[in-house]
Amino acid sequence: MPPVSLTLDHIAVLGETLAEAVDHVEAALGHPMRPGGSHARFGTHNQLLGLSPDLYIEAIAIDPSAPGPGDARWFGLDTFQGAARLDKWVCAVDDVAAAIALLPMAGRLVELERNGLRWIMAVPEDGMLPFGGLFPALIQWKVPVPPGKALTPSDSTLEALVVTHPEAPALEALLAPVLDAPLVRFETGTAGLAAYVRQKGATVVLR
Repeated sequence: MPPVSLTLDHIAVLGETLAEAVDHVEAALGHPMRPGGSHARFGTHNQLLGLSPDLYIEAIAIDPSAPGPGDARWFGLDTFQGAARLDKWVCAVDDVAAAIALLPMAGRLVELERNGLRWIMAVPEDGMLPFGGLFPALIQWKVPVPPGKALTPSDSTLEALVVTHPEAPALEALLAPVLDAPLVRFETGTAGLAAYVRQKGATVVLR
């Protein structure tokens, strides 16, 4: 077991508005998303949908009612434009400081909390994750039951998360020593994410 291990925690659909992000998820999967909350540190808000096994989908956008954070928002939301889409993947680590020591491009430590949840994330100074945003965001939960275990799972099971990028081999090689996420695979091509979700005997794709 490597000293740092990245496991898939959740995937995030971004939208110019939260309603657009939520509608995108619900149209693809046919399940209503649950209320989430606000992130005062970055002026964003979200909604959630549980997936099996112990995963979830987050819909997230800038909260127009919240004051600006004074620095760059996470997930590159300050410059996000266009249709809502699956845009980020988040990996959990037991020690995010150790993970940043190995992968300094992941960002700086930021402590956050929302509705009784506490966590630490690696967030780049400019809010933009490497590889055009397709480098995984890193999270260390500071509560015994994170959302992936607390949310009631839907009848939807993540079968695969495909990370596509023109430099996919370089990204895969960078993460290979520490990534413990069998559902994640990398392909060379136009940058983007695709989640293959099994439900009711069929597979749907969330992009």
